[in-house]
Amino acid sequence: MSRIHATYLIETPYQPSEAAEAIANEQSSGTFVEISAETDNLAERHGARVEEVTEQETVDEPTLPGADAPSEASDVAEYTRATVELSYPMENVGTSLPNLLTMVAGNLFVLKELSGVRLVDLAIPEAFATEQPGPQFGIDGTREIVDVRDRPIIGTIIKPSVGLSPEETADTVETLVDAGVDFIKDDELLANPPYSRVEERVEAVMDVINRHEEETGETVMYACNVTGDVDEMLRRHDIVTEAGGNCLMVSLRSIGLAGVKRLRKESDLPIHGHRNGWGALSRCPLLGFSYEAWQKFWRLAGVDHLHVSGIRSKFSESDESVISSAMECQTPIASEKPILPVFSSGQWADQVQDTYEALGNTDLMYLAGGGILGHPDGPRAGVAHLRQAWDAAMQEIPLEEYAETHEELQTAIEHYGNA
Repeated sequence: MSRIHATYLIETPYQPSEAAEAIANEQSSGTFVEISAETDNLAERHGARVEEVTEQETVDEPTLPGADAPSEASDVAEYTRATVELSYPMENVGTSLPNLLTMVAGNLFVLKELSGVRLVDLAIPEAFATEQPGPQFGIDGTREIVDVRDRPIIGTIIKPSVGLSPEETADTVETLVDAGVDFIKDDELLANPPYSRVEERVEAVMDVINRHEEETGETVMYACNVTGDVDEMLRRHDIVTEAGGNCLMVSLRSIGLAGVKRLRKESDLPIHGHRNGWGALSRCPLLGFSYEAWQKFWRLAGVDHLHVSGIRSKFSESDESVISSAMECQTPIASEKPILPVFSSGQWADQVQDTYEALGNTDLMYLAGGGILGHPDGPRAGVAHLRQAWDAAMQEIPLEEYAETHEELQTAIEHYGNA
C-alpha cells in the first residue's frame, strides 16, 4: 500500500516522540481517548506512523503560545526542537489533492503538544502524482511559446500596479514589447476592477502584442490576471482565449487548490502562479510551511510558473531560501515535469551573476519592474541591460568588465547601484 511521507520541524514541551504520536493520531485514525471502533486492523490500515524522530536543540521559551505542559510537570523548563517524519496511508485520501493538504497540514497546527510546527517536506508516491493534472507546459512548453531557448525569459510587471485604464495599460505594453521583453504580467493587485475589466484590458493588450508579432515575428507572453470565484475565473479564461491570449495568472491562495485544478482542466494556456500572502505561511521559522513542501501542491494542481522572490530582494526571505525554492521548482515530482521558477522583487543586473552561479542554469523567468521601466534611458535599455548581464554571467565575465563595452549595462550600474 502506498504511503505519503511528510517531514515536520516541531518544538514541544513534551518528549518529541510523544508530540509526533500526537500528530499521527490527530491526522489519522486516533483521538484523545481509546474507542472501540479503532481496532488493531483499522489502525494498521489507516493510522499514520512515526517513521523517524531526530532531536535538535532545546530552548527556554516557546516560539508560539498555547502549548500545555505535560501532566506530570507543574511548569515547563525547556522546549525541544526536532525533525520528525510521519507516513500516511494514501488510502486515507485516495488521489484527492485538497484532502492531502488536510491530512498533512490540518489540525496539527493547533495541537497543545506543540509550541512550533512546520511542514518542511513531502514525498509524493508515483501512484498519487500521476493522478494529478500537473503542469501542462512547464519549462519546455513555455520556452516554445516565446521561442527563448538558451537564456532566461526576461519579463516585467505592468506598473503602476493599479490605476491604469485598459488603454493606458496597452500603451505601457506597447512600450515594453517594442523594448524587446519576452513576458509581461498584470500585478497581483489588478484582476477585474471597474476601471479595468478583463475583457477590455486583454483585448487592448493583445491587439498590441498580436500586431507586434505580425511585424516582428516575436511572440510576447502576457499573463492576464483572471483571479476570482471559479465561475468568474472560467468566464475570464474564455475571454482571454477568445482575444488570442497566451497565459493566465492567478493568485494561488485566493482561489485555492480546487480553483487551480478546475482552471487547469478547462484551459489550454499556461498558468502563472503568484504566491502573494506566502509570508503569512512561512515567515515564522516554526510555523506553517517550507516552500519545498508548499510548492508541490500547486505544481500537482497544474501551475506552470511559480514565484520564488529573488536574490537581495525587497522582501525578508534569505537568498539561500530563494535559490532552494527555485531548485525545487526545477526538480520533478515523481514523473511530473518541472516548472519555471519566477525571480522578481527589486531585480536588476546586480543579482544576475549570483543567481546564475547559485542555480547553475537559465531555466527561469527573470522579472524586473523598476529594473526595466526605471532605467534612465528607457525600457529598451532596461531590457538590454538585463540581457547583457545574463550574457556576461553565462560567459563568466565579471559584470563591471562587461559593462565597459555595453552602455546600457554601465548606465544601469551607475543608476541602480546608487539607489
